[in-house]
This record gives sequence, structure tokens and C-alpha cells, in this order.
Amino acid sequence: MEKTWAERGALYYDWGLALLPDNIGRIKNREKMKFAVHQANHIGARRYNQDRVGYAYTNDALLLVLADGMGGHLHGEIAAEIAVHTFMRAFARLKDGRVREPEVFLRETMRAGHDAIFDYAREQQLGGNPGTTCVTALVQDGHIWWAHAGDSRCYLLRGDAVVEVTHDHSVVQQWADWGIISADEMKTHPDRNKITNCLGGVEDMFYVDVSQPNAVQAGDTLLLCSDGFWSPLTDAEMAKLSSVPALREKLDELIGLAVFREAARADNTTAVVARLGENEEERTTEMPKCIILDERPAPRDF
Repeated sequence: MEKTWAERGALYYDWGLALLPDNIGRIKNREKMKFAVHQANHIGARRYNQDRVGYAYTNDALLLVLADGMGGHLHGEIAAEIAVHTFMRAFARLKDGRVREPEVFLRETMRAGHDAIFDYAREQQLGGNPGTTCVTALVQDGHIWWAHAGDSRCYLLRGDAVVEVTHDHSVVQQWADWGIISADEMKTHPDRNKITNCLGGVEDMFYVDVSQPNAVQAGDTLLLCSDGFWSPLTDAEMAKLSSVPALREKLDELIGLAVFREAARADNTTAVVARLGENEEERTTEMPKCIILDERPAPRDF
């Protein structure tokens, strides 16, 4: 039976244990990451949950990743699962617990996820190519990078305000760019679910947008979310995550609010939020730590 609320079991995996034995001593001696993090999901009014989300960290780097499987395509949940697992595997193989070239890592790992979806569909004879959006963010060396394909978003929140947000790859975003509809109308337009870019789906429509590095300020908060989360909420409501002391409770509250507002139309509603700064919990690990919400086995033979 599908679980429907935020606290579905998040399982911990030391995926790098067998891969990085020679690096453990070097990773130990570095300054630790300090952040608060919480991830949550609600199935909404849908029969199946096709959203997947996770995060991973070492003493030097933090990775967030979210994928929203496309309901109009066969096995969207498999595409989302492959996208998240691809990032977790790549992060677990880091040498010294660091990403050497962040922009290249994000771009190439997302491309690897895209290619893996097609390979899996052919090998398993699925009869079609699953598709998924994907958004990811990386924090390292006092900077943040993010990358995305589709309409799942990354928000950079600072001082109760949205200071950066990814640009959707969708039909309604194009119309808003051209001045045909407003940003508010994007959230309710009948064509709001039509995207122009994804992992899997159509092989030649894929591309990755990668941000320039953004310098971290104390209290900066990263929010990655599916359209089921951001669409029913205002920027002001989401920006509160940057200042509330109870980050976990606030994210769960916002997920409940998004589902309530959409009622019978509610989509899968998923988000992961991380707040950075000296006042947050220090994370100590001897190897890359990967945490996927409500972990399910990787697709067969993937």
C-alpha cells in the first residue's frame, strides 16, 4: 500500500565504503559540513507516487537531487528512480569526498541518468521510454551550483526572500517569457504540465541548464521541489523556510498546505530543503553518506 505522508522512512547508505578505503583518513581531517536538512513527500490525489528525492554528503560537499517521473509516460517512477540513483552512485565514488569540477559533474551525471533510462528501457523491453524531470544542487567550497531539466525547481532562499530560482523548461514558461501569460497564470494554466525537456522520454529533446557558482551566505537555504509543491504555494510562503527555527515542521506544513489547496487535483508533492551556516548541525562522516527518502531497490538490473 502506498504511503502518503512526509515521514516515510529515509534510509542511510554508506555507498562509498567499498569504494574509498584509501581516502578515509584524508576525509577525516577536513572541516565538516554544517547544515540542517529535511525531505518529505505526499502522494497527493494520485494513484501512484512517481516522485523521488534524496541527498548525500561528505565532510566537504552536499548534494541534493529530486526527480518527478512523468505521469503521461510509461514507468515514470522508474525514470525518476534511475535519475536519483545515478547521482547517488556518482557522488559515492568521489575521490577524497570532493567534486573536482562541479559544473562538469552536474552536467555529465544528469546526462548519464538520461542515457541510463534509455538503456534500461531497451534492456527490459518496456515498450516505451520513461521520462522524468530532474533538479540537483551541490554545495562545496563556500559556493552553490544547481542544474535542472524540466519544471522541477531549485530555489535559493535568503532573508525570507527568493533570490534565485531555476527557469522552467515548459510550454507555459515559454509563453510567460513571450508575455502571453503571467507568472501567476503559469500555475493554473491547463497546459502547465507540458514540459519541453526531460531525462528519458524523447532522446533528442534533452539538455541541462547549469548555474554559475553562487557564493554562500550564512543562513542560505536551498529548496528543491516538484511542481506539485511550488505550484500551489507563493514565493513568500516558501521563503519562510530560510528563517524558521523548526525547518522540518515548516516543510511538512507547506507540503500539507499544497496538497490541501489542490484537493482532488493534488499531484505528487515532494521537496528537500537544506539550510547552510555555522549555527546548523555539524555533519561528520568517514565516507560519502547517501539518504534517499522511502528508499526502494534500484530498478531490476540497473
